[in-house]
Amino acid sequence: MSTMVPGALLLALACAGCTRPPPPPPDQPPEPQARTQLQHAIRTPIERAKAAERIVQDAAQTQTVAIGAAAGT
Repeated sequence: MSTMVPGALLLALACAGCTRPPPPPPDQPPEPQARTQLQHAIRTPIERAKAAERIVQDAAQTQTVAIGAAAGT
């Protein structure tokens, strides 16, 4: 039993010397500039599509008016 105590103490000291690695850093949010560029890249095609839709709707309305005028209604 007297040889178990020093062995247990050595084991306890060895375990106490070991430390856990630090946790990984949390994901960092993108830089504001990068976020702005990403937003621009996403918004540009959407804005172009909305502008094209407005043009098509205006042309359809003009055509409807012209057909109505030609039909006399």
